[in-house]
Amino acid sequence: MSTDEKRNEQFTDELQQAVDNAAEGNAEAAEAAPESSPSADLEALQAKVQEFQEQVLRSQAEMQNVRRRAENDVEKAHKFAVEKFVRELLPVVDSLEKAVESTEGHESSGDLVASIRQGVELTLGMFLSGLKKFNVERLDPVGEPFDPQYHEAMSMVPAPNTEPNSVVAVMQKGYVLNGRVVRPAMVMVAKPQDAPKIDEQA
Repeated sequence: MSTDEKRNEQFTDELQQAVDNAAEGNAEAAEAAPESSPSADLEALQAKVQEFQEQVLRSQAEMQNVRRRAENDVEKAHKFAVEKFVRELLPVVDSLEKAVESTEGHESSGDLVASIRQGVELTLGMFLSGLKKFNVERLDPVGEPFDPQYHEAMSMVPAPNTEPNSVVAVMQKGYVLNGRVVRPAMVMVAKPQDAPKIDEQA
């Protein structure tokens, strides 16, 4: 047998020995490793299923919240879409009211003044009825308790025959659109009689 043949045979024997050793090691490792029981696998799968169910429930709840918020936004957009438009029209209503007020006490001045007053009153009435169709309501709170949500106090005045903190006079009427204040009523409020006096010279 030649030297090369001996060397090849020795290499083949070493290779076979290495393969046999590796196989024995894998067998020992498999015997040493604990076998997974079917009940453990089932519990792991049930935990995964429960986790996925919770994720689905959270996603559904989040989608419901998003849908509810979107519906509320659409509803508010429908209810208050004309708010800016109404706010722009209020000075026109104020001017018509002032025109009617300016003719008070001048009924005897002639037919011209009476006809102008009547025309302005009709126009104002049509204007207010048109606003009411869009759920715009006027705030004229004379005699009512002061409500800071709907009223803006311009001053407090002594009013002995009036309930304290009630509205004595309205400087400018307020308006609400579907319950939301478009413009608060500017009012004068009755001062309580036992209110402390303010030292104006201080």
